[in-house]
Amino acid sequence: MKNYILLPIFSLLILVVSCGQNNSSRVEVMDPHHFLETMESDEQSQLVDVRTTEEFGVSHLKDAQNICVTDADFQEKIKDLDKTKPVYVYCRSGGRSARAAKILEENGFTKVYDLQGGITSWDEQGLETEQ
Repeated sequence: MKNYILLPIFSLLILVVSCGQNNSSRVEVMDPHHFLETMESDEQSQLVDVRTTEEFGVSHLKDAQNICVTDADFQEKIKDLDKTKPVYVYCRSGGRSARAAKILEENGFTKVYDLQGGITSWDEQGLETEQ
């Protein structure tokens, strides 16, 4: 008789836990080569360097726009981006871009690609940058 009571309770618990999980993240972390291939094949891509203007001035990816995630007006500046088009983000090593990707996702951007290891990893792969 105890099994008859435990089974519905256990089933309900599984249902509640599974409904509370959201596995539909719109952020995808990519290695440098995959990031480049995907971005180049996407005519609607928006490339954003989320480092400081000083870091951006030293080197950056071709066609990137600089919107620093640590600036107070980051959320205001991302309003100029198209939420329906993919956004490709990167920083120096991946920490700030992960933060930016989360903010973009929370603000309704439909697809965000984050460069794994940042521009440091990009450089280590011998991929091209601009100054």
